[in-house]
Amino acid sequence: MSLIDALNWRYAVKKMNGQPVEQEKVDQIIKAASLAPTSSGLQPFKVIVITNQELKEKIAPIAFNQSQVIDSSHLLVFAAQENYTEEGIDAVFNRMNTERGLPLETTDEYKNQLKGMILSRSAEENFNHAAKQAYIAFGIALAEAASLKVDATPMEGFNASQLDELLGLGEKHLKSVTLLPLGYRDEAGDWLVNLKKVRKPLNEFVIEYK
Repeated sequence: MSLIDALNWRYAVKKMNGQPVEQEKVDQIIKAASLAPTSSGLQPFKVIVITNQELKEKIAPIAFNQSQVIDSSHLLVFAAQENYTEEGIDAVFNRMNTERGLPLETTDEYKNQLKGMILSRSAEENFNHAAKQAYIAFGIALAEAASLKVDATPMEGFNASQLDELLGLGEKHLKSVTLLPLGYRDEAGDWLVNLKKVRKPLNEFVIEYK
């Protein structure tokens, strides 16, 4: 199945049937998210995987009681770093150079320029930057799920501060950005399942300069 076919197949499932998603498929979706491009390769976010049913039931009211949270097989939480740190940036470049068999100082010039730019910004600016990186991975996870015919519902409709408190994300210097329940559609109970996918025609979507 091509990516276009997969994206035509997927939709924002409104009702899941509770059927478990095979772990190898979940692993593949998470791996795809980990391979997403990020600014300077910093990967300033985490993917939190929740299968505990009691915890999902606590999250449901925080997510305005959207049933997919409870009925999903796996609930993924994409959480971005509150801020960048010098130690964190150093760790990324040290790993990169070590795994490539290069001296640690190979990237010092670029790394120091990067730190000068990033560490001079406010925490709010850096969180917004990190959240944008998380969204890229979020989109790739959504596409990979579709390619595997795993249903996924992108969610921004939740109280982030309450979820952060419930999951103890502040202690990890993280803030939740998006939710991605994974599961399988309940074809008998989902009002959206048979409706046509509608998007803007390409001549309205694309602006060309020739």
